[in-house]
Amino acid sequence: MPTPIPVTRSIALDPDELVETFVRASGPGGQNVNKVATAVELRFDVARSPSLPERVRARLVELAGRRLTLDGVLVLRADRFRTQERNRADAQERLVELIREAAIPPPPPRKATRPTLGSKIRRLEGKKRRADVKSGRGRPSFD
Repeated sequence: MPTPIPVTRSIALDPDELVETFVRASGPGGQNVNKVATAVELRFDVARSPSLPERVRARLVELAGRRLTLDGVLVLRADRFRTQERNRADAQERLVELIREAAIPPPPPRKATRPTLGSKIRRLEGKKRRADVKSGRGRPSFD
């Protein structure tokens, strides 16, 4: 059995859940680009993964956006490097980072507060001063 990929203290991915296909990379690369399939397309079934808690799964679906298929499969394409192995590691790193971000607990809800009386008074005094400055900018009246 392959060793699990650690994500957080409580989450580890089974490498058998990842499906990697190698395709030809796009862009410049000389003669090599037409012969060697170095780009990696990593697929991870978010919807049916036993490794993910339900809260993390829901957040991952939100974060994935367009990278998620209608079947709930996350598709990551890595073609930054010239070798298959480095692109493979890059795709796995990006997947782990995405899951780590999804595993971060949401911030506590904000408690609504009211402004103090002193801050209200200071705000109104500042508005009056500003109004006086602006009213003094008009044309002089000759009364």
